[in-house]
Amino acid sequence: MRQRVEIKPSGHQFYVESNETVLDAALRQGINMRYGCRSGACGACKGKLLEGDIHYENDPIALTDKDQADNLVLFCAAHADSELVIEMEEVKLDSAIEIKTLPCRVHDMKLLTDDVMQLFIKLPAAERLQFLSGQYIDILLEDGRHRSFSIANAPHNDEFLELHIRLVDDGLFTPKVFKTMQNKDLLRIEGPHGSFFFHEESTKDILLLAGGTGFAPIKGIVEHLVSEKVTRPIAIYWGVRTEADLYMNELAQSWAAEHDNITFIPVLSDADSNWSGRSGYVHEAVLADFEDLSELDVYSCGPPAMIQAAEKTFQEKGLKKNQFFYDSFDYASDQ
Repeated sequence: MRQRVEIKPSGHQFYVESNETVLDAALRQGINMRYGCRSGACGACKGKLLEGDIHYENDPIALTDKDQADNLVLFCAAHADSELVIEMEEVKLDSAIEIKTLPCRVHDMKLLTDDVMQLFIKLPAAERLQFLSGQYIDILLEDGRHRSFSIANAPHNDEFLELHIRLVDDGLFTPKVFKTMQNKDLLRIEGPHGSFFFHEESTKDILLLAGGTGFAPIKGIVEHLVSEKVTRPIAIYWGVRTEADLYMNELAQSWAAEHDNITFIPVLSDADSNWSGRSGYVHEAVLADFEDLSELDVYSCGPPAMIQAAEKTFQEKGLKKNQFFYDSFDYASDQ
């Protein structure tokens, strides 16, 4: 049964069909909610249920007991059982950007580390995919499922789409990338997706925080900022386990060397005695370097634990919630 949803404080309304989630319905009708994984794992689409009833087909991972006690819900997994009134912040997004489903071919592959592949995919000759720096695409699988990967290139450089794919041993898609995929293989993609993107209207200094292959959308954002000749201070922090995991260290170092307003700080959580740089958790390096985060915009992409720790501790140093933009993701297995 079709249900009406009203958003507070904007007063916007939309309708949810019985076979779709609240998030899917909102996006379909031009309502831009903040979201990331669309599977209940990241918590980006969390908002408050003021009136009405919902249900989940599966228990969402990112919803805690306290969240439920506070009437918080994950709209990417919630189905409406009645008319709803919800409280959430809407995202300003260029409504001219069209979500497309397109065939594409593998153009080139480069093994960056033992478990990270750089993949370039080429769209049909007459097609281009308009996107915002930081967004992601879905690779559509034959069984109807999908796997999401951030776009690692900037929008102005769109001849190919660049992805950084980490191997998941029991994954449904990534083992094929590492073992059997070849140039010219055919794929189907859908996108762009995601409410994680660079906000052009702000004039605040910029802090970019990446964990693992969360460096991919950060790379796209930096390349966009460099192309636009942004002169505001840009601090890039990249947290990985070992030095070998800094799979584009030279590129990131070159940004800092070539642009006076860019600094790059790699941080290792499992450093050996040969490492002379920063060590520990990457968000703790930020906390050590900044006494006050209130005048920054923070863009963070990486595993959920890093995002959650950064969000909590950065707010304790003055960062406002609406200045913390993030894409929290985990690596999906076949399970």
